Amino acid sequence: QVQLVESGGGLVQPGGSLRLSCAASGRTFSTYGMGWFRQAPGKEREFVAAITRSGGSTVYADSVKGRFTISRDSAKNTVFLQMNSLKSEDTAVYYCARTLRIGPRSSPSDYIDWGQGTQVTVSS
Repeated sequence: QVQLVESGGGLVQPGGSLRLSCAASGRTFSTYGMGWFRQAPGKEREFVAAITRSGGSTVYADSVKGRFTISRDSAKNTVFLQMNSLKSEDTAVYYCARTLRIGPRSSPSDYIDWGQGTQVTVSS
């Protein structure tokens, strides 16, 4: 099992930016894909973005396309989510997760390990 630890959440005004990080334990980071999901109060967990193990392919939810960017640094065993032009509807707990499946995956059922989450609140 791989341990995933998110950081970088916080309170930001609408239109602002945040960068989330997810650090993975172990030495096999480059062998699996990664994804970001979020869950707002009273709502189901939803897909945000995913990246393949090589970093060569990414996919985004329509709601964040053009505003969020997922990337990974294999030397640091870390995946990032750069969030720009934040909106109040982006408020949620953000989770990173890993998958052994090929290609960027958008279904939570494709992911086998999850972090504990980091809170993002967009409010004036």
